[in-house]
Amino acid sequence: MIMARVAVVTGGTRGIGEAIARGLQAEGVTVVANYAGDVERARAFTEETGMHAFRWDVGDHEACFHNCVDIAACYGPIDILVNNAGITRDGTLHNMSFDDWNEVMRINLGGCFNMAKACFPGMRERGWGRIINIGSINGQAGQYGQVNYAAAKSGIHGFTKALAQEGAKFGVTVNAIAPGYVDTDMVAAVPAPVLEKIVARIPVGRLGHAAEIARGAVFLASDEAAFITGSTMSINGGQHMY
Repeated sequence: MIMARVAVVTGGTRGIGEAIARGLQAEGVTVVANYAGDVERARAFTEETGMHAFRWDVGDHEACFHNCVDIAACYGPIDILVNNAGITRDGTLHNMSFDDWNEVMRINLGGCFNMAKACFPGMRERGWGRIINIGSINGQAGQYGQVNYAAAKSGIHGFTKALAQEGAKFGVTVNAIAPGYVDTDMVAAVPAPVLEKIVARIPVGRLGHAAEIARGAVFLASDEAAFITGSTMSINGGQHMY
């Protein structure tokens, strides 16, 4: 159980983020979700779950600080941070613009830095904290047409290991989850013929479910996971093993 804690889940009103937010709430955690653009979905999320959603761009350093201060003032110090927010701007390097590269790095990797920078000091001072960064199988194995996304997600895995070394003696664990292909809106946007080929390479023979990723995150956020830090939990149906 994870009682009397406050969590922030970025990109938390849909997909994997929503599943993690719901999973933490079920364990008694006060959860605040961040979102970037879909106001209607965020409103529906709050109506369905009772969890509040704050809108800001995690790639904006100052916005992360200001919103984390506001959340702490309203709900209490942030004990659990789940860096889930991410975007794709796919294309081969030959066709990729600098803006497509930069925006993915700014949000997917820069967002992890910004949010950790805002939350980590307080966790360290209080002697307890959990930071869970959502990486990707494509940050481990690479993926054609995703040099930006794969680089950002791979960076998250390295970021996790380095920050874990800083937090360990202060009771702050930092871990990553590398999901495989999960039945989210992002994966649904993949053309059907391509998706069929992807599923054919997954040993369990199907896409993952967001709730399966959430169960890993809920465990890493618990007291029982205190001896796990600097690790990457691969939840991918056996598609990539190392």
